[in-house]
Amino acid sequence: MKKHRALKILGIVLASVLLFMLAINLIPPKKSVAENPFIVEGGELPMIAAHRGGGANEPENTMRAFRHAVQDVGVQIIESDLYLTSDGYLVYNHDAYVDETCNVNGDLTREAVETLCEEPSRRHYISDMTLAELQQYNFGYYFENDEGERIYRDETELEAMGLQIATVDQLFAEFYESHPDLLFIVEIKNAGEMGYRACEILNDVLNSYPLYRDRIVVGTFHDEIERELREKYPDLMRGAPTGSAAKFILTQFLGVNLFDSGDFACLQIPMRYDIGFELSLDKKTLIDRAHRRNIAVQYWTINDADEMRRLIELGCDCIMTDDPELLKQVLEEYK
Repeated sequence: MKKHRALKILGIVLASVLLFMLAINLIPPKKSVAENPFIVEGGELPMIAAHRGGGANEPENTMRAFRHAVQDVGVQIIESDLYLTSDGYLVYNHDAYVDETCNVNGDLTREAVETLCEEPSRRHYISDMTLAELQQYNFGYYFENDEGERIYRDETELEAMGLQIATVDQLFAEFYESHPDLLFIVEIKNAGEMGYRACEILNDVLNSYPLYRDRIVVGTFHDEIERELREKYPDLMRGAPTGSAAKFILTQFLGVNLFDSGDFACLQIPMRYDIGFELSLDKKTLIDRAHRRNIAVQYWTINDADEMRRLIELGCDCIMTDDPELLKQVLEEYK
């Protein structure tokens, strides 16, 4: 009798849990953002995001790369990182220092520069340099074409060739009239006071290009800058910070969608992540559940054709790549 009653109670508990799980997955979740231009319509192909402007095709983060990506390849999104110069300009560069992307150290080989950069004190940091100082250097100096030739090494017409370091307002001005629908993914790399100032400058620049205000998503790895963006610039769309992204992924994998309260617009993730074991993030269920919240799913940094095909078939919103030309070729297969 007691065993029968215990089984009955267990059955009721299990049924209640199942009903609860069903209910929280059926109830429409609150949308993270009302309007999200980074989401593709059902059945459409993913957007191309030129990572660092497409550094495999042209010198990364230069106007030459940005122009090639937008005008020649036809990418929908430009992705890059922002740093603040000592005189208050926001410039595009992947690292805090510029030694590995320009000839700031003179005619050194790439190998010699890599050795130099192992000592942080010998690096040339953007935060210590003015825009005018940075513009003296050739940011195509170490770029190699498919044949391994450094085709811009001896170039002297840096501005005309688009090989100077690029500023955020320079990029906006370049495409504002011709490509008002262009999208941007930016990451503010500075922390602390310089990060706060970077947020302010980005906001001020966007006031001059109002159409782009609703077409940019801003990310950061710094908690204080994430708070600054959320509290002072709530109209700007934000990418998921690391903690929020992890929480979202966990709640979706566990099927407890309603327990995530993130208010970000874009989930920017790799296909897999090492947490002591390999966690695969290329899941259609993850993409579908993000779409229920009106969150775009963007994968980085994908330079392999087969991985591109995998993500296209899953229905992601965007593939970030150093090689926009390759991704365009792969997308043509599906058209």
